[in-house]
Amino acid sequence: MRIGVFVCHCGLNIAGVLDVEALAEYAKNLPDVAYSADIKYACSDSGLKEIANAIREHNLDRIVIAACSPKLHEHTFRNLLEEAGLNPFMLVIANIREQCSWVHNGVEANLKARDLIRMSVARARHLKPLSKVKTPVKRSVLVIGGGVAGITASLLLANFVKVYLVEKSPTIGGHMALLNEVFPTNDCSICILAPKMSEVWKHSNIKVITNAEVRDVKGFVGNFRVEIVKHPRFVNEEKCKGCIEFCSKACPIYVPEEMRKAIYLPIPQAIPMCAVIDAKNCIGCLQCVSACPEDAINFDQREEEIELDVGAIIVATGYKLNFKGSKRIISLMQLERLLSASGPTKGKLLIDGKTPKKIAFILCAGSRDEKNKPYCSRVCCLATLKNAFTIKRRYPDAEIWIFYIDMRAYHEELYKRVQGMGVKFVRGKPKVEERNGKVILKFEDTLKGCVREEEFDLTVLATPMEGNSELAEVLGIAVDENGFFMPSHPKLKPVETNVRGIFLAGTSTSPMDIRESVESAGLASAKALEIVLSDYVESDPFISFVNEDKCTGCRICIQSCEFKAIRINERKRAEINPSACLGCGVCSASCPNNAIDMNYFTNDGIIAEIDALAEEKNVDPLILMFACSYCAYSALDLAGVLKVQYPANVRTVMVPCSGRVKPEWIIHALKKGIDGVIVAGCRLGECHFGSGNFKAKSRVEALKDLLGEDAWRVKAVWRSAGEVEIVDDIKEFVEVVKKWKERLK
Repeated sequence: MRIGVFVCHCGLNIAGVLDVEALAEYAKNLPDVAYSADIKYACSDSGLKEIANAIREHNLDRIVIAACSPKLHEHTFRNLLEEAGLNPFMLVIANIREQCSWVHNGVEANLKARDLIRMSVARARHLKPLSKVKTPVKRSVLVIGGGVAGITASLLLANFVKVYLVEKSPTIGGHMALLNEVFPTNDCSICILAPKMSEVWKHSNIKVITNAEVRDVKGFVGNFRVEIVKHPRFVNEEKCKGCIEFCSKACPIYVPEEMRKAIYLPIPQAIPMCAVIDAKNCIGCLQCVSACPEDAINFDQREEEIELDVGAIIVATGYKLNFKGSKRIISLMQLERLLSASGPTKGKLLIDGKTPKKIAFILCAGSRDEKNKPYCSRVCCLATLKNAFTIKRRYPDAEIWIFYIDMRAYHEELYKRVQGMGVKFVRGKPKVEERNGKVILKFEDTLKGCVREEEFDLTVLATPMEGNSELAEVLGIAVDENGFFMPSHPKLKPVETNVRGIFLAGTSTSPMDIRESVESAGLASAKALEIVLSDYVESDPFISFVNEDKCTGCRICIQSCEFKAIRINERKRAEINPSACLGCGVCSASCPNNAIDMNYFTNDGIIAEIDALAEEKNVDPLILMFACSYCAYSALDLAGVLKVQYPANVRTVMVPCSGRVKPEWIIHALKKGIDGVIVAGCRLGECHFGSGNFKAKSRVEALKDLLGEDAWRVKAVWRSAGEVEIVDDIKEFVEVVKKWKERLK
C-alpha cells in the first residue's frame, strides 16, 4: 500500500492560516504514506500534472488531497487519477479550507488540519477499486395519467421515444377538460386542450390506454416491467360513434353526483369518442342494447391484462375532489360543469329550472384547517374570481358574495375587475345550513366587527385538492402527510422521487395551476429522456452490498429501503440490485447482523477515521460530527465561504445520508474517548433519500435513551444546505459538553 498526500496552498486561502509545509511533513510520518508534498494550486493544470507525475514516479496507489471541499473538485481529481492510471475512486479529500482555514485561526486550525489529514489517510487504507454500474435501458416511457400534465409529457416524449399513456377514466383530458374557462384570460378550457387530446390519440409514437389501471411495477431504472389491467367499457370502441343519443336516452338510471346516465359519454369531446357503461350503477336492463343503432353494446367484454417494458415512468395522476354536496350547495368543479357549454345544462346556471339570484362563494372550505386539510390548494381564489366574473358577465343582476380568510390572487387585475363588477368580499368563515329551499350562512364579518346571517339561492364551496396517491404502494414512492407524492427534494429535485427512474408531474405532487402543471411535465419529460435516450444508465458505485455469510434473511433491510432495491433471493438471503440502489446506506445502518456494507463509505473505513481521530486528542472537548453529504456538510461549507467562525473542536466525517450512521459508530467513538458526537442531516421532511433523516432521528433518540445519564454526549441537528446557523448548533453543543465535563470532574 503506497499512499500519496498532497497539501494545497490555495494561494493564501489555506497557506495564509495553515503551515502547509509542516502539514505535508507531518503526513510523511503517517503509516503507509509513501510520498507527501505541498502544492501551490492542486486544481490548476500545473498542479494536476505535478500530482500525476508523483503518482507514476512513486508508484502511488491511493491519494489523499488536503485542499478545498470535495464538493468543488472531487470530480476533477477523480479524472486526474484515471488519467494517471489509477482507479478514480482511490481518492480521499481532506477539507482543510472551508471547514478549517476559513473558519479557524492559529494553533487550533493547524491541529484540526492535522487531524483531518490523519483521518483521511486512515480512510484511504480501506479504499478498494470500484467501477460505475451500467444498466441497459428500454427506450420507452410510461405516463400514468391523461390530464394536462400527462398529455404534455406524452407529446414531448413522443418526439424521441415510444410512449404508453395510461388513464384510469374512460377519456383523457383530466380535470382541465371539465372546466368552463381558465384564468386569468378566461379562455375556453376545452378549446385549448382538445387539440392536444386529439394529437396524443393520433400520434404514431403514443399508445393511449384508457379505462385502465397500473396493477404492479417491478424492476428498476431503465428496466421497469409494468402490469396494467384494462377494464371493460362494455361498448365496442370501433363500432361506437359517440352519438350517445339513443343509448343514453333509453337508460333508466341517472347518477346525480356526476349528472349523467349509467351509460354515458364522459364529455362531448371525449377521446376515445366512445360511450362507457358504469358497471356499478348499471342494472342490466339491456335497454341500451336495443336502442343502439350501431350494435356497439357488448356485455361480454372482460378485463384485459397488458404487460409493458419501459425505461422510465412519469406519474401524472392529478388530484382528487371528495365532495358530493347537494342541489344548492355545490363545489367549484360542479359549478364549472354547470357553466360549461358542454355540461349537463349547456352552460345555463339553473337550480330547479331557475337562475339563482343570490350566490355565495366560500373559500378554504375544508382547507387551511388543522382539523381537515392544513394546506392551501393555491388555485381556489383565482378560480372563484374567474367564476364570479363569468356569472356577473352572463347574469348582471346576480348578487355575488365571496367569503374568504385571505385572498391569495396573484393576478391583481382580475381581482380588481371582479371588485369593480359589484361582487361583495367578506372576510370571515361562515357556518352553512340548508333551510326551506335556501342556504343560510351565519358569519362574523371580521373587517366590520359584526355577526350576520344571510340567505342564498346557491352556495359554492372551494373544496381542497387532495392527494391522489393510490399507486404509492405499487410504485414504491413516498407520500407526504397530505397524501401527495413526495419529491426527492422540494427545491432541488421537484420532479424526482425516492425511486430512481420514476418522476412526478402536475398535481400528483402538490396543488398547482395549469401553467405550473405544464412546466413540471416538461421537467419530468427532460429527466425521463435523460435516462431513456442513453444506451445504458450509469451510476456511481457508492452503493450497498450484502455479506451473505452474515445475513439471516430477517427482511429488516427490505422494510428500511425506500427504493425497492432489496429482495430475498433463492438462498433466503438479502440481495441488493445495484441499478436500483441510490446509496443512502440506511439499510446498512438498520441491519442487526452487520451483514450490509457500502462501497466507499465502508464500515471499516469510517471506524478507521474514528480511531485515527482518537489517536491524538489535541483539543478539549473533542467533538465528532457525522454530516450528510447533501445538506449538513454543505451548510458547514457555506459557513466557510462566509467566514463564519465557530469552535475548532469539531472534526467532520461526511456520510451519504444521516440515515447511514450506525449507532455502533457513535458508541465506538465515545468509548475511544471522543467527548461528544453530532449526527447532522437535512431538515426533517427534506431528506434527499426520502425519510433517511427520520430514521436517523429515531436511532439517535433510542441511543440517547440507552445512554441514560450520558445522553448529553450525543446530539442530532437538522439543517438545510443554506442554513449557516449550523454553527450555532456546534457552539451550543460544545458549551453543553464543556459544562458536563466540568460537572463530572
